[in-house]
Order: sequence, then structure tokens, then C-alpha cells
Amino acid sequence: MNYKLVIFDFDGTLADSFPYFLRTINKLAATYNFTPINPEDVDQLRGLDAREMMKRAKLPAWKIPLIARSFIQLMTRDIDQIRLFDGIPELLKQLVRQGVRLAVVSSNSEANIRRVLGPECASLITYYGCGTSLFGKQHKFRKAMAVNGVGPAETLSVGDEIRDIEAAREVSTAFGAVAWGYTRPDVLKMYTDIAVFYTSADVIRAVLGPNAGHL
Repeated sequence: MNYKLVIFDFDGTLADSFPYFLRTINKLAATYNFTPINPEDVDQLRGLDAREMMKRAKLPAWKIPLIARSFIQLMTRDIDQIRLFDGIPELLKQLVRQGVRLAVVSSNSEANIRRVLGPECASLITYYGCGTSLFGKQHKFRKAMAVNGVGPAETLSVGDEIRDIEAAREVSTAFGAVAWGYTRPDVLKMYTDIAVFYTSADVIRAVLGPNAGHL
């Protein structure tokens, strides 16, 4: 299946921000009074969905927007610590060269995303759906498709978390999970209706066809 639009998540998908998340989250735990992360539990936590993580951290839902805003502010301050995963610039450029439109949907800020992408890659994105939302990611997915004039059957969503899978299902797009992100690959593989990408070339092949996987 060739796709006309790819909607990317940012943190853990395009950007290697999980190490920064681990360095920062316990500072926020002290501020907002939720259970900090024990380093020994990180691998187990990478197998949980957002609701399970909230329950484990004894974190009420009303605090999520406050914590997200504080985390984004800290990342803005420390943005030079965040890098794209290897191969991401080449991936984005090749997709655009082949006529594929690109969108980014993330709870992170557009300013942060643009800074990490850099001017050249940032200019390749036709739609940014950024910030926390009461309506979830699916609302932004629909907006990305509308802006680009592309329907669900011609759209591939790419992310790294269980909530990304759920949002893609809500809007009936295909979904591919990257194995290098926040959620463990063995957990992602339990979802039999999605693809799991282990390299940037896997994404290229999924979008453009089996003979197109060279960056």
C-alpha cells in the first residue's frame, strides 16, 4: 500500500527524548506529588499504556495538563539536549521527494519540535498539531488529513506509544509503531493489526512499496 500522508509522533518517534524524560520526570514528581520512577522499573513501565502508568504513579488525570506544560517548559530550556534519531532527516526528505505529505502530531510544542528538526526538516512538514488537547490525538489526526486533502485509507500514522495506536484506530488510519521509542517492541507486537518498524528503511518500504527501502 502506498500512502499519500504520513502523520508522525515526535517524542520517541522522530526525537530521542526518552533519556531526557527519565532525567526530568522525578523532578516533576516532587513538584506535583506523584510516585517517582525507580530506575529498576523503567523496562516494566515501557510495557504499560498511559492509563496503567497513571494508576501506578498515583497520578490523577487533572494533573496531566499541568505536568505536560511543565515538562515542555523544561524541554524548551534544555532543547539542545534533544536530538533526532539517526536516519530521520534522510527519511523525511526521501518521503517528500516521492510526493508524500508529512504531518507531526504531538503533545510537545511546535516551537520545540521545529528547533529539534532544524529549519530544513521543519519546512517539510505540512501540518503541526501540537500541545495537549481535551479531544486527544484523534482530533489532530483528522485535522492533518483535512489540511492535506487526504483520507484515512491513504494515511499512515507512525508513533511509539499505545495511545498512538488507539488514536489511529479512532480515525481508521493504518498504523506503524517504531521499535526505538518509549514502548517496548514485544508489547507493540501484541497488536496484530499494526506494523512494527525496526529501521527508517522499514518506514520507507511501508509508505512507498517493498522496493523503496533505501535511504
